[in-house]
Amino acid sequence: MSERLLPWVRIGFAALVLAAVVTQVTNLVDAGVFNPTRFFLFFTVLSNLFAAAVFVEGGRRQLTGSSPVPDLWRGAAVVFMTVTFIVFAVLLRGLQEELQTNIVWVDTVLHRVMPVAVMADWLIAPPRRPLTFGKALIPWLAPPLAWTTFTLIRGAVDGWYPYPFLNPDNGGYGTVALYAVGILGLMLAVIWLTATVGTALRARLRDP
Repeated sequence: MSERLLPWVRIGFAALVLAAVVTQVTNLVDAGVFNPTRFFLFFTVLSNLFAAAVFVEGGRRQLTGSSPVPDLWRGAAVVFMTVTFIVFAVLLRGLQEELQTNIVWVDTVLHRVMPVAVMADWLIAPPRRPLTFGKALIPWLAPPLAWTTFTLIRGAVDGWYPYPFLNPDNGGYGTVALYAVGILGLMLAVIWLTATVGTALRARLRDP
């Protein structure tokens, strides 16, 4: 993709995400069921907003000739959005009402379009420097672990969980632990793959 076009594509996808979130919030407000402390706790919403912010900042820096967005930021967006894409496809398909993404195009943007866009951006513009699994592990894993911990503590206090696989009412804490371990394994695999593929692509571009 052209270097001149890429920043505008990034900004365009970020705008699409923001439009989707605003549309969904407006719909929930009109229905009288909007709760910001719940809506903005969904990992899907948080990961999309983070990815949109990375895209906007990346586009802005490219257009102004500033230093690029750090590779660890971009890689984190790839990991979060890839996990969002896979977990939705495997565990949450058909639960759009409960996930508060019941508008079809909003659901498509947040769960399919933006994840694919972020993955493609990593492949088109790989990291500028080599990234190892060890270097990427903590920056890319710590935020989801913190989110999970906070979500479980909050759920134990007020009884609300954003996703059914985190709710101990659905099989107890043993079942929640099994899902958590499975998703942790998925995240570790995605972190390794993101770092490895990005580094390999960068090496290929530099040494054709």
